[in-house]
Order: sequence, then C-alpha cells, then structure tokens
Amino acid sequence: MTTGTPGVVAPGVAAPVVAAPVFVAPVFVAIDTPDAARAARLAAAVAPHVAGIKLGLEFFVANGPDAVRRVAQGVPLFLDLKLHDIPNTVAGAVRSALAVGARYLTLHASGGPAMLRAAADAARAAPRPPKLLAVTVLTSLAEDDLARIGQIGPARAQVERLALMARAAGCDGAVCSPHETAALRAACGAGFDLVVPGIRPAGSNGGDDQKRVMAPDQAIAAGASYLVIGRPITGAPDPAAAARAIAESLAPGRATP
Repeated sequence: MTTGTPGVVAPGVAAPVVAAPVFVAPVFVAIDTPDAARAARLAAAVAPHVAGIKLGLEFFVANGPDAVRRVAQGVPLFLDLKLHDIPNTVAGAVRSALAVGARYLTLHASGGPAMLRAAADAARAAPRPPKLLAVTVLTSLAEDDLARIGQIGPARAQVERLALMARAAGCDGAVCSPHETAALRAACGAGFDLVVPGIRPAGSNGGDDQKRVMAPDQAIAAGASYLVIGRPITGAPDPAAAARAIAESLAPGRATP
C-alpha cells in the first residue's frame, strides 16, 4: 500500500470530493394523520433535513404506541399528547410513554404545579428521561377566545405565568406561540427549551386554525429552541423538498432580515 503525506494529493491523483455539510433545521415536523403508512413515508422523507418528527393525539389514538415506535424508528420523536389529568394519572401516563423513546413529551401547564411535579418526578426516574414541555396557551386561541373561557389579561401574561410555574415544577421547557417567544426567553433564560408552533414559511397557505403565527427565521431570532411545522411541509407536493428549503432558509448566514 502506498503511503504519503497526510492531506497531500499525489500527482496525477484526483482530489477526493468532499460533500458540503447538510444543515439540519431546528424543526420538528408535525405529522398529523391517522394513516401509519403515510406517516412512515413522511418521516423518512423529511428526516435528513430536520431535528425530528412530531406525532400527536390523532396518530396515537388511531394506531397506538407500537406504531409510534415503528414510524419514529431512528428519528428523534416529539410525542405531543398534551397530558392533563390528576397528578397520579399523569405520572402513570408519563411512565407508560417512556416505552416509545420520545425525546420530548407534552403536558398542559394548566394542570397545575402538583401535576407538573408528578410528571417531572416520573420522567426523571427513567434511565433515558424525555424532556417535558409544558403547553402554555394554544396557538389556535386569540385574545377574544381567552376572554370567553374566563382568562383575564393578555395571552402573553398567561403564557409567562404558566411557563415560570412549569420551570419551577421541574419541566424542561414550554410550548408557546412565536409572539410570546422573545418575552418568554427573557423571563426563563437560556437553559429552558422553547418549542414554537404556529410557524408559516413565506408563501405557505394561511387558511388554517392557527391564529398567532410567524415566519421561521423570525421565530428563531426571537429565541425559539425548536420550531414545529406541519402542513407547509406535509401538505407540499414534495415534502422532502419543502423541509430542505426551510432548512436552507435557516442555515447560518442564510436567514432573511
């Protein structure tokens, strides 16, 4: 075998082609379908370009934990069940959810500090605990919706109140709309994950049930740790290309002003 100086290409030998590094976007793709085969195809298509996939209630209720494991095999999983019940029941649900190997698991902050602490204790007892995300105020709710359910004061104040309570109870992060992200990052600090749905890339269809929305680069600039993007990717003619385009738009030096 011929040896030579490391890093020096011998005369007459073509230099190896080094592929440019692929930027993986800080995005979890929301795969909202009861169809397990379609979910698996979508997961495989977007996985090279994003941080992971999000499976929620629609998929979980239709297919169960075994299908969750199959679809998320080899892909970081955000299990979005939004648990909300008495503390003992939620702690048991967290223990049951450990078997699917989720990276993130959601529960409603409005369940209160005792419920949140019980969930955090259950998660910490696992060898590989998931990160618990407290859902603050759903992005489908506007100020007038909150008033109808008895919420006094602006959404931003409620989001901050719930997130700080969740952090004190042992949760690892919160889910909030992009419009509360900057204020929540200032209030909760750098070590608290902020996962942000309600993301609409430029040119995407806005006719859906999300009311407090923002573009991907703006949400990252505001302090989001991860974005959740569903229909602009999964409803695109080419989901892989849509995920890649979003990743490229968020790559360092590529974000729009």
